[in-house]
Amino acid sequence: MAQQKDIGIVGLNRNAYLLMLAFFLAPALIIYSVFSIYPLFATIVNSLYLKQPDGSLVFNGLGNFKTLLTDTTWSGPFWNAFRNNCWFFVIHMCVQNPIGLALAALLSLPRLRLAATYRTLIFMPTMLSVVIIGFTWQLILSPLWGIAKMILASVGLGSFFMPWLGVESTALLTTSLISVWQFVGIPMILIYTALLAIPDELIDAATVDGLNQFQAFFWIKLPLILPALGLVSVLTFVNNFNAFDLIYAMKGALAGPNYSTDIMGTLFYRTFFGNQLQLGDRSMGSTIATMMFLIILIGISIYLFLIQRRMQRYSF
Repeated sequence: MAQQKDIGIVGLNRNAYLLMLAFFLAPALIIYSVFSIYPLFATIVNSLYLKQPDGSLVFNGLGNFKTLLTDTTWSGPFWNAFRNNCWFFVIHMCVQNPIGLALAALLSLPRLRLAATYRTLIFMPTMLSVVIIGFTWQLILSPLWGIAKMILASVGLGSFFMPWLGVESTALLTTSLISVWQFVGIPMILIYTALLAIPDELIDAATVDGLNQFQAFFWIKLPLILPALGLVSVLTFVNNFNAFDLIYAMKGALAGPNYSTDIMGTLFYRTFFGNQLQLGDRSMGSTIATMMFLIILIGISIYLFLIQRRMQRYSF
């Protein structure tokens, strides 16, 4: 009996079992700690120090955050970037996710032919480099040699063309829609997977009760995939407030014109690493990065504690 108590669930004694767990978990924990946990804590610590003219760092507590939020030199760019980032997120929520839901619903229809081909084509831009995407769309929308102007002119809509990427009022919307085009495949695949998990018996029973395809989707499928829609919304929120590469690839670190496409990621890059005549400031850059972390943390907490807890889940 005593010997059986020493045997673990995999046929090993306790010490050997713990050693095996450490052997398999240690590489992942080390990599995660070095490249995620340590940089996060180092960033938070750096945000508490103030850089002096001689390059030394002096503990400043929350002074950097006060400067970022209230000082006119820093608060203007910060609130501009935060406002643009909010619009960037809203556009993705209102355009990308509904389109992803509609595409997933269409691709899940049992009688749709070539569904796998359509799914691959829609998801393909997600796998392309952001640099390629940005450069390609700059060529397409260029007022000098872009094909967008010729395409609109060929259908009698040439008067509607304008340099969308070069006008302050349309630059952010244009880059947001390009991002939607590239990443719409992600919500589509996640929602499509959730729709496939719904038992066919439920849909058959709804059809017998007289519901058509639209009614069955609205009253049966949609409530069952709410957890997947919540996950898509959280991923959209996190990715949008971590966004940087597409704006940088298309508009550079200055996020022009006149900072109209500036978001938190480009503001952090410009502050931390410097740009042109602006010198890099590690302390204020870390402060902006910490604010990004806090914004994402608050958003996820609101979802977890106020929305997800009230969401009913179903198991099949």
